[in-house]
Amino acid sequence: MSDTISASPNRRAMLRSAALVGSGMALTAGGGAALAAAESEMARIRKAAESNRDADIKRIQDWIRLPSIAAENLNMAEGAAYMADLAKSAGFTGVTTVPSDGYPGVFGVMDNGAKRTLGIYFMYDVKQFDPAEWSSPPLEARIVDKPGWGKAIMGRGAVNQKGPEATLLATLHAMKKAGVKPPVNLVLLCEGEEEIGSPHFKQIATRPDVLAALKKCEGIFIPASWQGANGEVQVNLGSKGVIELELVASGEKWGRGPKGDIHSSYKAMVDSPAWRLVQALQTLVTPDGNNVAIGGWSDNVRPLTDREKALIAEAAKGMNEAQMKQSFGLTHWIDDLPFEQALIRLAQEPTANIEGLVAGYTGPGGKTVLPGRAVAKMDFRLVPNQTRAEAEQKLRAHLDKHGFTDIEANVSGGYDPTEVAEDSRLIKAELAAYAKLGVKANLNPRLAGSWPGAVFTAPPVSIPAGHFGIGHGSGAHAPDEYYVVESTNPKVAGITEATLGYAEIMYQLASVR
Repeated sequence: MSDTISASPNRRAMLRSAALVGSGMALTAGGGAALAAAESEMARIRKAAESNRDADIKRIQDWIRLPSIAAENLNMAEGAAYMADLAKSAGFTGVTTVPSDGYPGVFGVMDNGAKRTLGIYFMYDVKQFDPAEWSSPPLEARIVDKPGWGKAIMGRGAVNQKGPEATLLATLHAMKKAGVKPPVNLVLLCEGEEEIGSPHFKQIATRPDVLAALKKCEGIFIPASWQGANGEVQVNLGSKGVIELELVASGEKWGRGPKGDIHSSYKAMVDSPAWRLVQALQTLVTPDGNNVAIGGWSDNVRPLTDREKALIAEAAKGMNEAQMKQSFGLTHWIDDLPFEQALIRLAQEPTANIEGLVAGYTGPGGKTVLPGRAVAKMDFRLVPNQTRAEAEQKLRAHLDKHGFTDIEANVSGGYDPTEVAEDSRLIKAELAAYAKLGVKANLNPRLAGSWPGAVFTAPPVSIPAGHFGIGHGSGAHAPDEYYVVESTNPKVAGITEATLGYAEIMYQLASVR
């Protein structure tokens, strides 16, 4: 199939009309004269974005074809250099590669002489992939048909996060071509370790020149493309934190069992590190696996407020439970909870999750060995007021208390949960932008996923942090990841409309009270 696609004139007309219909919120925020000027500029930006469309799509495809995978130390220096070139091309100045004790970050600014400054967070790394699991080669970035959505780029990093990020860059290219100066100053900060838990990102964000720039920002967001089938989006008032780690049982560390694999017949007289690990894992959760049983784990957990539960209940009314279950391959929610209660649990509860179990032989057929080493790859999701440091300490204390002093807990990364004030300028600007774009936005108390927003919300940076964007994509961390560039759903944005969405948030942040 050709990698060029045509625009949808009817859709463009519909969304152009929606974008020009002001809401009460937007008018209050910006004032009539200012918004009239902004709408004139937006029309020029749209024209430029439409003419740039093929180049904008190609920018995403080219970026996907250079994967930077931190977990595999693949193309990390090349990925940082490529990110720096993308930033320079979009108009950022003083673009520098920021070293860390791990992989580097990229930093740049755009001084537009504006009164307010907006921060943008990017990641240039992507998750690992197995090409055998994909219906389209994950690094070819082909255009494919996604029934119900339209034409999409399929490839690793398409939606997480190269598609949305490159679309924001497309906004800046369109502004430049239209001769429109962005209404806010911009600070861009990128990292290459998000997919391994951002172990060195705070080091990058707190370098004196980077910190000084970030502290000028009204807030910072990561580009997102999460529109549902009805066009709705979430405005997240926080995100769960995370710890990623490996629990390792070995005969060498334990002092029992073999140091390497031996014939399985010896199990009659030799201890098994694999069973040792299973026994340790069973102590971490309740028998059904649904609640964390680590001592003191939930002591500091802040329950959802009545306001937060009400927000979830309101959002649930517009969600398609059956469609969500189908997309996950589910027939039941945890504990057979009704949908609204399952959503409340999703936001409220910390979790202990096994990502993978590895021991001995896992190839075709059988191989009668008694493994000398067993590994559980795990993640723990954290909620306010838990912290990563507290959680790590409690995990270690729990293992030791239960006699598993030999089980290694090798933490690879993670960060604290975030919370953002509903009345912050960033959240107000997001809501105003969505209203101006004719997009239904639901306030979400807490994203169940995680991102290193705590680096921004906590001292010394201490600014609001969130997500913003329109458009659609799915399959993050999974096979057949995709990002829609031509939408056949009139309620969901394609790449040009998503480009205009990022311009809108800039105008709203510049004017919101």
